[in-house]
Amino acid sequence: MNFVDAILLGTLQGATEFLPVSSSGHLVLAQHLIGDFEQPGVLCDVLLHVGTMIAVAIYFWRDLVGLTTSLWRRDELAKNQRVMVALLIAGSVPTAVIGLLFKDFFVGLFERPDIVCIMLLVTGTLLWVAERLRRAERSRKQMTFVDALVVGTVQGCAIIPGISRSGSTIAALLMRGIDGETAARFSFLLALPAVFGAALLSLKDLDQVAGITMLPYLAGTVAALVTGLLCIHLLMGIIRRRRLHWFALYCWLAGGAGLILFF
Repeated sequence: MNFVDAILLGTLQGATEFLPVSSSGHLVLAQHLIGDFEQPGVLCDVLLHVGTMIAVAIYFWRDLVGLTTSLWRRDELAKNQRVMVALLIAGSVPTAVIGLLFKDFFVGLFERPDIVCIMLLVTGTLLWVAERLRRAERSRKQMTFVDALVVGTVQGCAIIPGISRSGSTIAALLMRGIDGETAARFSFLLALPAVFGAALLSLKDLDQVAGITMLPYLAGTVAALVTGLLCIHLLMGIIRRRRLHWFALYCWLAGGAGLILFF
């Protein structure tokens, strides 16, 4: 892999991982639309995910420090933060169960661009409905374990290519009455164990790295990190301004155009 390919893949990963447009869906469509397009190898996939994880950790470092230190602090804020830790753990359970039980089924969908296009239409509909149906908003302190289990289940189903992980989880929380900023923060923090777990599972398919020039891969990782930071910041602003329907329009356009091409 050369530097240009690595940086382009890193930029694509950083943007589509966090903007609600489905990174996996775009890779599948690119593979079928571009004749000589090749899926990134395991090493590249793992390192790009590392880049996006670091982006989340940097952007939400205050949250992560607060959640970690709450385990031994005894102030009132720490109590609320320990509840949030428990909610994140609870939300990660259904994601892990779905991912492990249905992995082979989901992998098979990566060969179905028609399914990907339909799922992009579903993602667009979720975003549109969630934005239009925002109701009385609950804060982070008012989140429940039911909220966590629902969003964790949705995140597990977002393995389906074409379903945006960030879009579907944020939409699910918005439809349950969680305020936009809390929904986005919880979605991104919940992504950390999911992405870390996916990267670990990918490592078992990594044969060897001896003899591989690492600089292009590291360039891709940095590109994913920088692009990820910018896109997280962009999405947080869009959610505050209640403009998620912008991405709904994009998903409908991409999914509709894809169906015309593949049917």
